[in-house]
Amino acid sequence: MSTCSRRLSPFLVFLALLIFPAIANAQGQPLLQISRSRASLDDQSNMMSSGRNVYDATLRGQQLDVRQYPNSSACVLVYPNGKYIVEKRDEHSVGHPKMKSAEGTLTPDDLQRLKAMLDDQELIKVRTPPAPELPPDTQAIREAERLDVQISRAADLQQFTLTKERVKTGTTNAVSSSASLTGMDTYLDNGAQYKKTLAPLVKWFDELAKKNKFTDAKSQLCQ
Repeated sequence: MSTCSRRLSPFLVFLALLIFPAIANAQGQPLLQISRSRASLDDQSNMMSSGRNVYDATLRGQQLDVRQYPNSSACVLVYPNGKYIVEKRDEHSVGHPKMKSAEGTLTPDDLQRLKAMLDDQELIKVRTPPAPELPPDTQAIREAERLDVQISRAADLQQFTLTKERVKTGTTNAVSSSASLTGMDTYLDNGAQYKKTLAPLVKWFDELAKKNKFTDAKSQLCQ
């Protein structure tokens, strides 16, 4: 080996370390990203770390970000070539998530079926609806579920968020003091009108998230 070659070798190794991860991640814009997060919000956790009350925030029509609370979630990214990544996260203590991930490749037939599903004309029309409207006697939000979807289309990027909430309702006056202690559960779903349209995609998402073998991971691509 020449002196020049010996001098270049360390540089080439360093260059390869920079280039290879870039090549591995250069799969382009995902064809689909879908994630679903669930959070339990008891009375004590109704106050977020930022100091805002979830009940007050939702009253103002804001989408509830369940990631600011103890939660669990699953996410799938699918690239145009059929490669996919599945991530699962359990975050019982906010800021300390436990991540697991899996990777795979859809068969050509499975990829075509997914693309046909995404090209459904009714699915193309889905948009983020207003946040669920809380009943006037709402006392607290007990549980929340959020579905986030991004679909890469030729013209633009379709994005929408749907939210379900289980809230405790009841009056707080003396006549109805028992209601103020136990409350009644009311279920809210701002995506109810899209349930039939989204059913095939949600079923596909659930099945893919279940059939993979997961390993511990640190990356959070779905963020």
